[in-house]
Amino acid sequence: MIALQMQDIRTFMSRLLLSSAFDAFLVVDGNITTFNTFQIDGRLHPDYYSKEEQEADRLEEQRFSRWQELRPFCLELIKGKRTPLSFRFTFQLSPENTQKLLIQSDSPLSSADVNGLVLNIRFENGGLTCTTATSLNIFTLDKSLDQAWDQMVQKFFLQQNLPFLLP
Repeated sequence: MIALQMQDIRTFMSRLLLSSAFDAFLVVDGNITTFNTFQIDGRLHPDYYSKEEQEADRLEEQRFSRWQELRPFCLELIKGKRTPLSFRFTFQLSPENTQKLLIQSDSPLSSADVNGLVLNIRFENGGLTCTTATSLNIFTLDKSLDQAWDQMVQKFFLQQNLPFLLP
């Protein structure tokens, strides 16, 4: 687990809300505090969709909404002349990207062992911090997946030109 202090909040917010940079992430939950606090539960309700939509989008395999689906609603809540008082999002790496990371890092774990690779994004008191976390379905002392996830997030931020500091 690492905590990254984002140096350029304006650029980060632009990538988060106005570009597709984070669109592949799943949204576990979140909240945005402006004049009210708006809660987001990212869990999908497949029954909302028709059988055809469920099959076409493979929704029966997906537990959470993708950021690309929620981003326009969050943008609407955050945009404006006033900065939000705070916001927090819990993102999770998609199962297909989790599998890719397991393969790339030669991890001894299987995708069934991994509950989620998490990226927490928190804005409060004028600062923005991103924290990584790993949730496993098994107990292990092996921290290689944690390290691979931390490195992947840092590489992703650098590719997106999002400067950060390690506190």
